[in-house]
Amino acid sequence: MFELTFLGTAASTPSPERGLPALLVGAGRERFLIDCGEGTQRQMLRAGSGFRRLGHVLLTHAHLDHVLGLAGLVATLGLLDLRGDLAVCGSGETIALVERYLSSLWPGRVAPVPLRFVTLRPGPVWQGKDTRLVCFPVRHRDTESLGYRFDTMPRRHLDGGRLMALGVPSGPLRARLAAGEPVTLPDGRTVAPEAVLGPSEPGVSLAVVGDAEEVETLVTPVRDADALVIEATFLERDAALAAERGHLTAGQAGRLAAAARVGALYLTHLSGRYDAAEVKAEAGKFFPAVRVMNDFDRVSLAAARRR
Repeated sequence: MFELTFLGTAASTPSPERGLPALLVGAGRERFLIDCGEGTQRQMLRAGSGFRRLGHVLLTHAHLDHVLGLAGLVATLGLLDLRGDLAVCGSGETIALVERYLSSLWPGRVAPVPLRFVTLRPGPVWQGKDTRLVCFPVRHRDTESLGYRFDTMPRRHLDGGRLMALGVPSGPLRARLAAGEPVTLPDGRTVAPEAVLGPSEPGVSLAVVGDAEEVETLVTPVRDADALVIEATFLERDAALAAERGHLTAGQAGRLAAAARVGALYLTHLSGRYDAAEVKAEAGKFFPAVRVMNDFDRVSLAAARRR
């Protein structure tokens, strides 16, 4: 399961209701911040999420509305004396800008918390016990932009009835069976994991895209995700302006969700020129399972049984 907290849902300028881009993703005990627009640390406080267990900042690209809040966040982490380093991850272009930006603020290039700058190329980013994270290229106004996809591994749980029928005692033997190892019972019988494991449960997938200028190249990397978070800065009546500025329309986002067969579509990076109901209606013509997100909205994402 993934826990999503939408911290900033505005486009390039904030509004009284919407902060600049930032999304907090909880994956078990790990927490990932995707983009860090100006004021993100205050949004985290208002959301009640706090700062603990934040190990990674995943940046989609180098535009200031997606990175400018990093300095304030790092300074606050130092003042709170939180332990552990913070991995700041992004493309080579993004990391080069962020390193210059942050290193200019502290003498001797020593930030208030240990920072680890990680230059990413499309492919694996991080592997946890049962979750993996990969990144993929996104086209946006000649930047080195990245999208991110989280996937949990399929699981099989022990069947209590089978365990009791075979006389497998509680404790280490059951733990080994759950890990996929055969065990030998005290009476000499061998029990294989297949004898006590229930049916496989599918994993959960989340795809997150920041700014984008087209959707054709995104169908494959986001395909079959249980949820897709993506921008919808313009409506189709302003498609020429969207193309000029390298952004998507709500209609494009809806068509992508339909083509990729995702489970749910969450729209963000919203312009103040449109009413949210218009944005939802346009995307909904192509993909009905759509929500226009507001700051501080929360979503618990589990696998959808749709395939």
